[in-house]
Amino acid sequence: VQLQASGGGLVQAGGSLRLSCVASGRTFSMYNMGWFRQAPGKEREFVAAINWGGGGNQDYADSVKGRFTISRDNAKNTVYLQMNNLKPDDTAVYYCAARPLGSGTYYYPRFYDSWGQGTQVTVSS
Repeated sequence: VQLQASGGGLVQAGGSLRLSCVASGRTFSMYNMGWFRQAPGKEREFVAAINWGGGGNQDYADSVKGRFTISRDNAKNTVYLQMNNLKPDDTAVYYCAARPLGSGTYYYPRFYDSWGQGTQVTVSS
């Protein structure tokens, strides 16, 4: 599956952004989806994940719980990341990723076999 992420930008602390990731090429509904981020000089880290069906099964990094929401619309082949109350520490390149059903766990990048190109999120203080 090919992924195209968008929606990043520059926002002040406390602001909001919504990232989108459109999938093409294979049956989107057969993939669990995740968002990761990578700040300069740091390793890529897990942000949020949602299972193939979407309903009621999301996971979040502790650092974003209560502020970020992951969702998906299988009819539109799209996964979203709504980010509220953004903080300077959220500054990073954000990547969407697809994990085939039955492949490992949501937390580790190595279990995802398709990645979007990344979208920059910058939060100013």
